[in-house]
Amino acid sequence: MFSGRSGGPDKVRPTRRIYLAIASCVLVAACTSGPSAPDDSGYVKDIQDARAEKDRVFAADPETIPAAKRPIFLPLKYYPVDPAFKVPAALRLSNDRPVFDMPTSTGTNRKMQRVGVLDFTLQGKQMSLEAFVENGTQQITSLFVPFADLTTGTDTYAAGRYLDLKPTATGFYLIDFNRAYNPTCAYNPTWECPYPPPSNRLKIAIRAGEKAPAEAPTGKASGA
Repeated sequence: MFSGRSGGPDKVRPTRRIYLAIASCVLVAACTSGPSAPDDSGYVKDIQDARAEKDRVFAADPETIPAAKRPIFLPLKYYPVDPAFKVPAALRLSNDRPVFDMPTSTGTNRKMQRVGVLDFTLQGKQMSLEAFVENGTQQITSLFVPFADLTTGTDTYAAGRYLDLKPTATGFYLIDFNRAYNPTCAYNPTWECPYPPPSNRLKIAIRAGEKAPAEAPTGKASGA
């Protein structure tokens, strides 16, 4: 961050005729009903497990959330997991990784390098998000993608949300908004959190990922 199944074996073995009839019915159904819907249960469970682990870590971390605020903020609030918000993207690399002064929640600027632009399609619309690293980064281990959307300042944190992407050799990525998370300043104002640049303000409601904390302000932040 920039910041089971139970049951026993069948007790009745069907005769070969019944078995063949069942197999025939299954085969016919497979041939006439088309491909089955993808099973996203494993993916959903992975996201839910990651959210539960984050709650556990935050509950034990003395710095991220002040102890007095943990009963209010934890468990963290999320939209239901929606696989439709996991989309492929292609990264257009910047030629010279230009440096930007990115405003932060403490009123200072943080120098960030733009690695490139992620192009993707969501809900039938062509979109893009710029990806950054800290200025001076030599070996990129994670791309920082801050963003805002039409839920920002209402359902989600007023200063935007973040995504972290592991770099790939192909330039192709998966943007998973179900993994969007709040900056740490959402829970503790002593943290310095960069605001999303204007280029990363999506004109769509991203109802996926982390929601605003219970007591977070809902008005627009000055740098968001």
